Amino acid sequence: MQSKGEFLGRCGDTVTAIPAVHFSYHHSSRQHGPDEDSQDNEFQFGEPARSEPLSLSRLQAAKRSYATRRIALNDAAFLLTDGVVPQSGDLVLARIEHLGHHRRLESPEGRRSQLYVGDEILLCYGARYASDQFEALVPDSLEPCHMVAAGGIAAKCLNRHDATKTPTRIRPLGLVADAAGHKLNLKRYALPAATPTGASLGKKPYCMAVVGTSMNAGKTTTIAGLVKGMSRNGFTVAVGKVTGTGAGGDRWAYVDAGAAEVLDFTDFGYASTYKVPRETLKALLPAMVQRLAQGQPDVIVLELADGLYFSETSELVESSVFADQVDDVVVAASDAMGADAGVRWLTDRSITPVALAGRMTSSPLAVREATRAVATPIVPLDDLVHGAWQPPRLQRFIRLSA
Repeated sequence: MQSKGEFLGRCGDTVTAIPAVHFSYHHSSRQHGPDEDSQDNEFQFGEPARSEPLSLSRLQAAKRSYATRRIALNDAAFLLTDGVVPQSGDLVLARIEHLGHHRRLESPEGRRSQLYVGDEILLCYGARYASDQFEALVPDSLEPCHMVAAGGIAAKCLNRHDATKTPTRIRPLGLVADAAGHKLNLKRYALPAATPTGASLGKKPYCMAVVGTSMNAGKTTTIAGLVKGMSRNGFTVAVGKVTGTGAGGDRWAYVDAGAAEVLDFTDFGYASTYKVPRETLKALLPAMVQRLAQGQPDVIVLELADGLYFSETSELVESSVFADQVDDVVVAASDAMGADAGVRWLTDRSITPVALAGRMTSSPLAVREATRAVATPIVPLDDLVHGAWQPPRLQRFIRLSA
């Protein structure tokens, strides 16, 4: 039988409890659980939490992750070291115990900083679902756990892909709190007006979504190609990453391709969207579209994480919100069979994709196979990047919206 101090699943490592450090008492900011929509910014006082003063110089010396970039470190005053229950989005100061899969930490500026055992790092708690890497959940205490994403996500690993190394092991030192003992959580720093207001946007930008048949099917490369090509054709393009795990790689790829603005779910208070209530995600999509539309781009491109079989993605694509907001869909596929299955899956839900793209288009043989199976246009990356292909309805949509 596994002891209480042991992790579950293939990622398991035996750990010991964190020694309690006795400092002055401050109340922790108890929030609702991850399946309750009301966890956002409502702080409730619960059991006393042990705390210690936290200097700004110590925080600034720690290696800070991308996921934490919106949090104002000047608000920090204490480190809650015991008697608190971590929630998704909480800022945690942790120490590297063992280097595993992730040996670098992505900074808010996009730099990959080398990690060493003993380093203090700033992460956000959050769940993760990545079929090629880890499944991980937020633990219910400040127990030793893992860094499960280079963008800076702390969680307890439950499962991992056979080809992935064991996750980097961390020891949480405490949750970062303000002078009143309230935890610093991403929700506190979310963009204003993050929920739909129902107000008219006036000129509605053309909105396209890129979905994938699996993780690493080429969604990011496809979107970057679309952004570059449409920008070359004179369109202003904004990009929103609706779901996924906090990381900056996609953001920088879209910025480099010429996107006028890029937002992701971390801007709306979520370190990760795995385990976020479905109704919350359905509200997040139009909120992101509304926010991006304020910049008056010609085009908004949305990215949905992982593949169409992932429940978070499928439920969002099947929702009336998706139908209301999205004008066209492009499918990124890894291979011909995936392309066929993706097109069929969407067609069964009355969605006709306007193009197939992704990793499959790197292989002439895979393209040949897919051409036999589906009638959907298959667009190579070069055609996207150079603007040789654009959505058929885009020009008409721009004219009607003018």
